[in-house]
Amino acid sequence: MKYLVSLLVLIGLTLHAASDARAQTEITLLSPNPIDTTINKLVADFEAKSGIKVKITYGTGVSTRKDVAAGKAQDVSLLFSPFPEALKTGNIDPRSATVIGRLRLAIAVKKGAPKPDISTPDAVRRTLRNARSIVSVDPEQGSVGGAVLLTLDKLGITQELKPKITWVPTGGVVQDAVAKGEYEIALGPYLSDMRNPGLDVVGALPPAASTPVDITGFLSTSVKDPRAARALLDYLSSPAAAPVYESAKIFPVR
Repeated sequence: MKYLVSLLVLIGLTLHAASDARAQTEITLLSPNPIDTTINKLVADFEAKSGIKVKITYGTGVSTRKDVAAGKAQDVSLLFSPFPEALKTGNIDPRSATVIGRLRLAIAVKKGAPKPDISTPDAVRRTLRNARSIVSVDPEQGSVGGAVLLTLDKLGITQELKPKITWVPTGGVVQDAVAKGEYEIALGPYLSDMRNPGLDVVGALPPAASTPVDITGFLSTSVKDPRAARALLDYLSSPAAAPVYESAKIFPVR
C-alpha cells in the first residue's frame, strides 16, 4: 500500500513538472513593426491557448530581413517579401516557409480631395501619371518603398515616375505630408494604422497592378523547440487568425 501511494505521488509530481515545463516554454519571434498591433493580439491569444510564452522583437520590414541575413533570426521570423538575402544565408529553413497573410499597397489623398480611380492597372497608371506629386517611404528604410518600386516596374512606369516621388523616412511622415497638402498622393500599406484623420484612404491597389506582399514565417535553423515554434506558425496562419487580419486590413490567406 505504501508503495502504491509513493508511486501515485511520483506520477503526480511528474505530471505537475511536465505541466510546469510546458507552461514555462518560451520561444522567440521576430516581426516587422507595421503589423505589431495585429501580432500582439494573435500572440496573446496563442499564449492563452497553448501555455507557451512568446518573446517578440520588432523591426522595420527592411531591418528584419537584414537581421535574419546577419544571423539574428529568432525561433520564428516573419518577413515581408521579397527576402532573397535572408534565404540564402541558411539562417532560416526554407522548407518551413508559411505565408500567414498578405499586404497590399494603397493610395491615400488629403481629406475631402477627389478620390482617383484605381480600379484597374490602366486606371492606377493614369492616376499616378496625372498626380502632381507623390510621397512614400524610402526603400532603404522601409519595405513599403520597395513595394512601390515593384509596382512601378509592374506598371512599366518606373523611370517616368521616379522624379515625381519624394522618399521620406517613415509612414507617419508620408501621412502627415499628404494630410497637410504638401503632396497630392500617399503610397503606403493598406493597413488599419493608415488612419491619419487628415487622410482619405482610396483603397488597396488591385493585384493586377501591384503584387501583394506576402508576410512569410520561417523557423530558424537553430530553433531550440521546433514543436512550439511550429505551433505558433501554424496558429498565425490558421483560419482562427483570419478575422484578426481582416480587422487590420491585412488580407488572410484563403
